[in-house]
Amino acid sequence: MDFTFSEEQLMLQETTRRVMAKDYGFAARRQIKEHARQGFSPALWATFADLGLLALNVPEEDGGVGGSAVDTMLVMAVLGEALVLEPFLASAVVATKTIALLGNSAQRAVLLPAMAAGEKIAVLAHDEASTRYDWQAVSTTASPVGNGYVISGHKCVVSHACSADVVLVSARLAAAGQDGTLAVFAIPADTAGLRQVAYTTVDGVRASDVWLEQVYVPASAMLNGLDGLDNLNGAQDTAAVLGEILDIGLAAICAEAIGALDKMLAGTIDYAKTRKQFGQPIGKFQALQHRMADMVLHIEQARSMAYLAAVSCQEPDAAVRSRAMSAAKVVVGQACRFVGQQAVQLHGGMGVTDELDISHYFKRLMAIELQFGSTDHHLELFARQMR
Repeated sequence: MDFTFSEEQLMLQETTRRVMAKDYGFAARRQIKEHARQGFSPALWATFADLGLLALNVPEEDGGVGGSAVDTMLVMAVLGEALVLEPFLASAVVATKTIALLGNSAQRAVLLPAMAAGEKIAVLAHDEASTRYDWQAVSTTASPVGNGYVISGHKCVVSHACSADVVLVSARLAAAGQDGTLAVFAIPADTAGLRQVAYTTVDGVRASDVWLEQVYVPASAMLNGLDGLDNLNGAQDTAAVLGEILDIGLAAICAEAIGALDKMLAGTIDYAKTRKQFGQPIGKFQALQHRMADMVLHIEQARSMAYLAAVSCQEPDAAVRSRAMSAAKVVVGQACRFVGQQAVQLHGGMGVTDELDISHYFKRLMAIELQFGSTDHHLELFARQMR
């Protein structure tokens, strides 16, 4: 398999890296985290739009770039290096793919150009409490009323929901002939009955718990553009497509982890060269050299699996795709935990202080290890599939 990136892909990555190095240093990120009302920088979000990054996952027929999962992987790795707080994964990857794959032509025409231009933010509200990463365990319901639906339920830890203009809510249809089938609804964030409680997660990202209390939406809010199928067949196929969308998000977050892991390793090596003990840099101690060598091995294994995730996340065979994605998440998750812990320990007590960026990378890696299914969850899935 050829892992050589094209000239255009390398240019995309390098351009993104230059922008982040210029405008998104650690001090700038701290200011955004502590003082930005939205929890991210609107100016940087506009820059992403100008660079075409927000159009990366918008199909060409909808006015976007029509980029591949590998393109997204390269950008996400750079954003992982910079520890971005912006909703790129939530809006420009997961929500954009949801609309592109599930929306009809009218829905795509309204939402995708505005999202590509940075004028609208959308997020997918799918996870619910006590499901233990089972993405099909959706208890939110959508009951037909008149020419629309009444939606009731609770979604938890929805990244950047407090900044979203549109919330994409997954729900089970409660209608004759459609009982239990999965559907996704595009709901304006200011719709009556949609209530949020926002908070900051351990890694500094803004998130919300979202309650839908008898929220009425018109039938046109359902994303039902699956090849012009009627609502019943479209809703039945929505579950399969949603599984693919979540795997696209999983591949993207694996790539983000690689960027953060690379920065942690580089920071640890630099620290080992300058921190002195017993009259010499601690990097000269063989035992610590072995630990840093082990960090390199974990990162390189994780990098290869992130590549696998990128090329496998849209594999038509769901069983083959699931095995590859679980394998990738296990290896990347193990690297997040091992490299993060080693980096903190090699920095000593300073490794957990807010003043050093190493503690912020550690927190983000721990959050990544749990998103889209924890390491233990995917290890269990993989073992079950192999049996």
